[in-house]
Amino acid sequence: MDFRFGPDDEEFRQELRCWLEENVPPDWEGVFLEEDDEAWQIGRAFIKKLAAKGWIAPAWPREYGGMEASPALQLVYNEEMGYHRAPIGSIIQAVGYIGPAILFFGTAEQKRLHLPPIIAGETVWCQGFSEPEAGSDLASLTTRAVRDGDDYVINGNKIWTSNAHRSDWCIILARTDPAARKHKGISFFLVDMKEPGITVQPIINMANVHSFNQVFFEDVRVPSSALLGQENEGWYIAAMTLDLERSSLVAAAVSMAKRSLDDLVCYCKETKVEGRSLLDNPLIRHKLAEMAIEVEVGKYLVYRVVFSQARQEPGSIESAVCKLYNTEMDVRVTNTGIQILGLYGQLQRDSKWARLMGRFNKSYLYAIAMLVGGGASEIQRNIIAMRGLGLPRG
Repeated sequence: MDFRFGPDDEEFRQELRCWLEENVPPDWEGVFLEEDDEAWQIGRAFIKKLAAKGWIAPAWPREYGGMEASPALQLVYNEEMGYHRAPIGSIIQAVGYIGPAILFFGTAEQKRLHLPPIIAGETVWCQGFSEPEAGSDLASLTTRAVRDGDDYVINGNKIWTSNAHRSDWCIILARTDPAARKHKGISFFLVDMKEPGITVQPIINMANVHSFNQVFFEDVRVPSSALLGQENEGWYIAAMTLDLERSSLVAAAVSMAKRSLDDLVCYCKETKVEGRSLLDNPLIRHKLAEMAIEVEVGKYLVYRVVFSQARQEPGSIESAVCKLYNTEMDVRVTNTGIQILGLYGQLQRDSKWARLMGRFNKSYLYAIAMLVGGGASEIQRNIIAMRGLGLPRG
């Protein structure tokens, strides 16, 4: 592997970096999802600026508004977006894995209908996979889609659906053949969130933020054109979608961890205790060095995934390794920040005593959630064990 970027990639990095420094609000908190209404509007305004530059989805084909960028340039984009904490939470799902699923499996009409609005930053998507009794064992889902003439009628409910309360469309998995083996009878649908019979119920997370939801489908009628791919083959589309989700989420997250670490180092340089900088404390210095090594390792795990993608090689094992390591690394980085900040690390942004805008308090809570989001750590270990090491199912 050659870890160096080409001249065009580095030129794009510099252009993007300058643009982000000018367009990301200086007091932006940099959380993973835009939380309250004010933050949401800031994010949506930023997306419109990004769309005007043609930078919403660099790796997508030009015919759908992308740049047909290489995986390396897409990586540059993800790194800079993450490091600058760009407010792009409203499009991460649509660009990172929902749009690509439509690109790979959609009909010409589905591509025409859905891809241009994503590129223009006009539509918001959410993911309806998990259910109250089907999370890690996703194939146990019970949401049903029954064919009725030219339509499907959907009944069931989904949970942990990020941004469902603000979304225009949702991808959902539903069982279309209850007699088939559980992986075989599932189909993949593109559902308009304005359809009658859809109810969104908020779930407040441990950061006291409304980003999750439970979504109920009661006799929701969707046209057969809402089916993505073939009936009963949704599991295979979902598997690819989950691989894309893990790699797209982690690439930016590593750069966000690097930015958090850089902020923490600056804080330690500038903060004195009894006349001495925090960096004079060898325990703090060694812990920061340890975190720097971990972030660097995480970065190169991301690079390995991108290298596989560039060679069009299967990457489910590499994506699982990358997702597992980096989400657990992020917990360690944010926890280190809280420990070094001491009691200040427990304060939120609205406290006058908060340090570093209260980011470490909130980032730590979000980091814990990401051990589950996109596939729990235990699931990633199972994938690595069975697919990567050939070990038997436990």
